[in-house]
This record gives sequence, structure tokens and C-alpha cells, in this order.
Amino acid sequence: MTFDLQHTDIHSNARAGIITTDHGVIETPIFMPVGTVASVKAVHQRELKEDIKAQIILGNTYHLYLRPGIDTLERAGGLHKFNGWDKPILTDSGGYQVFSLSENRKLKEEGATFRSHIDGSKHLFTPENVVDIQRIIGADIIMAFDECTPGTADYQYAKKSMEMTHRWLERGLRHFDGTESKYGFSQTYFPIVQGCIYPDLRRQSAEFIASQNREGNAIGGLAVGEPTEMMYEMIEVVNEILPKEKPRYLMGVGTPQNILEGIERGVDMFDCVMPTRNGRNGMIFTSQGIMNMKNERWKNDFSALDEFGTSYVDQAYSKAYLRHLFISKELLAMQIASIHNLAFYLWLVGEARKHIQLGDFSAWKKGMMEQLGRRL
Repeated sequence: MTFDLQHTDIHSNARAGIITTDHGVIETPIFMPVGTVASVKAVHQRELKEDIKAQIILGNTYHLYLRPGIDTLERAGGLHKFNGWDKPILTDSGGYQVFSLSENRKLKEEGATFRSHIDGSKHLFTPENVVDIQRIIGADIIMAFDECTPGTADYQYAKKSMEMTHRWLERGLRHFDGTESKYGFSQTYFPIVQGCIYPDLRRQSAEFIASQNREGNAIGGLAVGEPTEMMYEMIEVVNEILPKEKPRYLMGVGTPQNILEGIERGVDMFDCVMPTRNGRNGMIFTSQGIMNMKNERWKNDFSALDEFGTSYVDQAYSKAYLRHLFISKELLAMQIASIHNLAFYLWLVGEARKHIQLGDFSAWKKGMMEQLGRRL
């Protein structure tokens, strides 16, 4: 994987670049739709490519490991062959899912023991076998195994967790560097900065991660309960240290406003389940603000979902029709909403890239921020 930093905004740390992988090119800043269990929920691959214009999607190691299982994925020839997606894939390491299973997992130096949410079976994730699992899945970008601490963790816990994450990283790197890709294309390993909401821990972690000199770096442990302004502060602290010539991936964030704030602070890559999860529940993100499609006010509104027309569904279906589908509990409602929201997110980062290149990102962002938070 290579990264070409093309433009930097003169008034902020916003950047535009190109990531090149064996499965294709990614224009940054970029949003990655989340395909947790080998699918982006309610969306076909054709729609991802042609309508949403996704350039890379994310798969979840924890879920794919449990189902369909790595034996099936290996026999298929990897996730690209299994799900028919021929562009880049990033897999997270399962660290966040293990964190969210706090009642069913035990952390120790060896790794994390946890029980499956499917059948209660017992499993162990280590820095080494998580590399092996992601190798078999066939991701272009593999994430290091880490512990994601809650945003409310106390200092001593956060410090101890960060130090273990660093030790796990060293083990994972040794194993990654000592193994080969399975399917004839190159794979890249991203370390993850931790440190909770404590600036000195974040600096220490960012310095350690930067010293590993990998092709890209990630920022984890944010948007997990801490105040939003604290999240932005931690991004700034970390990005002062992470090398500018490497892509920076902010994991699991977030709202359209969060993404623009992250871009302004020098983040290049984002993922979040919000556009699809919220879409399936009737929340539509648009260039003019947020709509709850179950509200009575849309009953007789036959205008397009979004005047910018970020995907074909915006002009093909009216607000009134989409509301009718949600009220009627029709499955098509979830599909239309998911396609729209993902297309909007990709449109938003594409517009940010365009304005970084034009040199007016900060002015454009200010106007967009005023519109994005409106409740319509």
C-alpha cells in the first residue's frame, strides 16, 4: 500500500490524498461503509459501486471469525471472492467487539478470552492469531489487536491498557512480518493509538505507534462515551505526532459533523455504522439536515429526498413514499434509506476533498456544519 499526499488546506490540517492498494485506488478523505458480516446491510454490491460510489468497505474480524468462519472464507478464496466485492477491504481486529462483550470476556497478557454471542462457545484472540484470521479473511488493510477502553476509564486503567496494547502490537507486528499474504495480493498492517481521554497517554501512544513506521496508522478508543469536544482534542493531540506522510484512520466515527471536524484535524479515513443503522430506523441524513421519515410532516411531501441527489434513490423516491414504506414496515424502506445515507456520506467526504483541493475547505465546512445539524 502507498499513500500520496496531494493537497493540504492552508487554513487547517485537512488533507487530500491517494491510497493505492492491489485492489484499487482510494481517494482521501474517505468514508468506509461497514460490512460487518460480509455484507453492508440491505445494500447490493452493485449499489455500493455504482450508486453509493464506495471505494473501500470494512469487514469485522470478530463476526466473520464466528460466522461464516475462517474455514469457509479460506475455501472461498477470501472475503473478496466470498462476497463479490473486488475493491479494497479493511478489517478491524475484533478489539472493539471484545470490549463491548465486557461481561463475557477476560483479558490477560496472552490475549482476550471471550464467549460467542451466537452459541456461548469459548474463544481466544491473541495478537498473533488475529493476524492469521485477517490474513485468511483477505483484507487489504489489517488492524492490530488492541484493547478499546471506555471513554470514562480512570487514568491508571487507561495507562495499563495502553501499555498492554503496545506489547500486543509488538507481538502482532513480529507475526505479521513473519507471515505471507494468502491470495497473491499485498496486505498492510495498521497500529492503533490508544490512551483514552488523557493527553499525555495519547502522546505517548502516538509516539510509540509512529516509531513502528508502518504504512498507515489508526486512532482508536474514541466515540466510546467521552464528550465530543474531548474527542476532538484527542485527535488534535495525536495528529500532531502521527507522521503526515501516512494515512490516518479514525475508527468508528461518526456523525457527518464528526467527520468534517475530523477532516479539519487531519484525519483521512473514517467508518461508522450510523448511516446504515440509523437509516434502517428511519433517520435520513441530507445536505439540509436530518429527517425522521416516520414523522407525519412527510406524509404528503412529494419532493425528492435530497435536492443534491447524492444517489439515484434521491430522485426516484419522494419523502412521502419513503415515509409510507417505513410506516408500512416494508423492507424496501431500509434499503432506500441505507443507500441514501451511505451515498450522502460518500458525497460529503468527496465534497470535502474537492474543497481542500480548491483551497476553500474551511469556509465550505462552516456553511455545511450549520446545515448538517438541523432537524427538518
